Amino acid sequence: MNRTLPRTIAVLLAAASGTVFAAARPADLVIRHATVVDVEHARTVPDQAVAVRGTDIVAVGKDGAIAAAWRAERTIDAHGRYLIPGLWDMHVHFGGGPELVEENKALLPLYVAHGITTIRDCSGDLPNDVLTWRDDIAKGDLFGPQLFTSGAKIEGLKPVWKGTIEVGSKADVDAAIERERKDRVDFVKITDSTLEPSLFLYAVSRAKAAGLRTSGHIPMALTVGQAVDAGLSSIEHIDYAYKAGAADEAAVAADFAAGRIDRAAANRRLEASFDRDTAMAAYRGFARKGVFVTPTLNGSRILAYLDRDTHAGDDYLAYIGPKLRKTYDWRVERAAKADAAAIAARHAHFERMAAVLPMLQQAGVTIMAGTDAGFLNSFNYPGIGLHDELALFVERGLTPAQALSSATRAGPAWFGRLGRYGAVAEGKAADLVLLERNPLEDIAATRAIDTVVLRGTVYDRAALDAMLARARAQVARWNGAAAGNQAPH
Repeated sequence: MNRTLPRTIAVLLAAASGTVFAAARPADLVIRHATVVDVEHARTVPDQAVAVRGTDIVAVGKDGAIAAAWRAERTIDAHGRYLIPGLWDMHVHFGGGPELVEENKALLPLYVAHGITTIRDCSGDLPNDVLTWRDDIAKGDLFGPQLFTSGAKIEGLKPVWKGTIEVGSKADVDAAIERERKDRVDFVKITDSTLEPSLFLYAVSRAKAAGLRTSGHIPMALTVGQAVDAGLSSIEHIDYAYKAGAADEAAVAADFAAGRIDRAAANRRLEASFDRDTAMAAYRGFARKGVFVTPTLNGSRILAYLDRDTHAGDDYLAYIGPKLRKTYDWRVERAAKADAAAIAARHAHFERMAAVLPMLQQAGVTIMAGTDAGFLNSFNYPGIGLHDELALFVERGLTPAQALSSATRAGPAWFGRLGRYGAVAEGKAADLVLLERNPLEDIAATRAIDTVVLRGTVYDRAALDAMLARARAQVARWNGAAAGNQAPH
């Protein structure tokens, strides 16, 4: 009798049935029975398993098939929960001077604890420290989210903002761009406190020629269209998008440049001449040219409505160091001086700006979620602020799916990294967030975090809570030291 016949028959039967008898491949982590949120197509895919090896997702598919094909050192049962790509906050700041370095660095774990696996630093006055943090995080020597940074911003001579590269000529701009290249910045930030409008346009164009993306604050003496035509990659703050919708924008820019009107008068004219058709034409132009918009609505809302909510009792203040909290004062004090008319104007201004959001979406502009969180920006908290921003997006006209995309796919798209981020798929980075509820139904579900996977490492709810507890304890120690220093001797 041929003893190999049964084995041969078994192999043939296995081939016919599509079953593959092979040793399970090794993985570091398998997440089983998850409902994967396909953000790109705004749909959920039930009963999926995700295999992770190192910092990579190596397989995604039906739970039974993945479980049979992969064995892991750690398995997570995600039954009833929803798996999304890691969140990105595309507008944060670190600063306040050298004495605040440690308080700023202590903010990094707060992002991770809130499901934010990547942040984009839009420059403060600690550019060299932040560049070092970026590299240390990438090497694994510092804990925090993946960090992209502009390094030092480009500004005019003797600007309001510290930590800048001051330029007063085209030669200065050329030298500044060369410094940014040597610093290996991830993009270039250009602001307008004292920068000549012509040099703003020159800086944008030279950065683009050097292969660097740009964002910035557009001078009042320029139209937004001029900045876009020069090559600006992203518009920070929705106010500039609003400005582009004013029919009188070019005339206002010319009058401001000539000194015929001041900034307050310019803003009044812009608001009076805002026109939906003009705005939609401008926004369709943004979309055609691939210019993204980071609205930063939450920070604007907080300041607009400080008369209704002083935030003095916010629980989250326990995570913010005393010196950082002190930087909040100047905006708070300025808002407190407003009379009833000024407060009403502040409210109305925010409502006008926020109304632009769905227009941008309708025109096809990619909206990026960014908070403006950090020093100076009162009560706009690192971590939880992104969830507040997403809630505002939905409140002001976006769908939950659109809001979620702004925080998971828009950032990777802007950096040209959608091949690596923005989806739960094979070959993508193992930056993931497991939620208790479906964010496509309710964007508040992004707050209900069960587990964060950062660069392949798992942080369950207990680990995330421990991060927050350590942050609170450190701030409490700083508070105690500050109180001791202020006590009479």
